[in-house]
Amino acid sequence: MSISSLDAASAYNRVLSAAPATSSTPDDGAAASFGGMVESLVGEASGSLRQAETASAKQVAGKGDLVDVVTAIGAAETALNTVVAVRDRVVSAYTEIMHMQI
Repeated sequence: MSISSLDAASAYNRVLSAAPATSSTPDDGAAASFGGMVESLVGEASGSLRQAETASAKQVAGKGDLVDVVTAIGAAETALNTVVAVRDRVVSAYTEIMHMQI
């Protein structure tokens, strides 16, 4: 399953709007804003993965609902795909910067 650019953009906007906007200088704010966005994105993905694991364990124990498991796994998969898409774009941008002539 691949993540569409619309899904990635909406996830980025959701994380960006949730991140606190504290900046003392414009350059520092841009770095802190991006770092905060990545931290929040990774934290959200980690939380989704934990919820999916917990729902799966409850289902195996006979105490959970299969619909909850499928929903939690779908949310975790989407969060993980978003993190991977952001990582790929950062690596791609870094590679392009490294190929620039000075």
